[in-house]
Amino acid sequence: MRKIIFILGILISSVAFTNAQEIGLRFGAINNSGSVAIDGVFGLGKFSRIHADVAFSNSGLSVDALWDFLYRPLGPEAFNWYVGAGPYAYIGNPFALGIAGEVGLEYNFREVPLVLGIDWRPQLEIISTTGFYAGGFGLNVRWRFGK
Repeated sequence: MRKIIFILGILISSVAFTNAQEIGLRFGAINNSGSVAIDGVFGLGKFSRIHADVAFSNSGLSVDALWDFLYRPLGPEAFNWYVGAGPYAYIGNPFALGIAGEVGLEYNFREVPLVLGIDWRPQLEIISTTGFYAGGFGLNVRWRFGK
């Protein structure tokens, strides 16, 4: 079962992140999984994007896709803040499904295509158990492709 979950995770992440405009790692609390996830950002326009993560653990796979619907520069255009929400799922034992929110701040380096960010992701779990979890702080380190 673990091999199937691992192979499924590799396939999902490779398809999902092939068109990413930024790809990297997110360190911090991630749903029911470990503390490191593959992190990708897909631009949808000037002020909108999808922020997705895939995390692996010994007992399952965690996936989330958040729509950042406010994405505005702060002062110089290198600093941005964002707010978003979207679904998350933990495919493992026990299965979990819910909604995650996101509030974050990031810095885009000009000289190198690197993006550093911090975020907070509170979660409302709906399936398996029902509960609110507010401890989802994380650090994002991503490589930027293109402009």
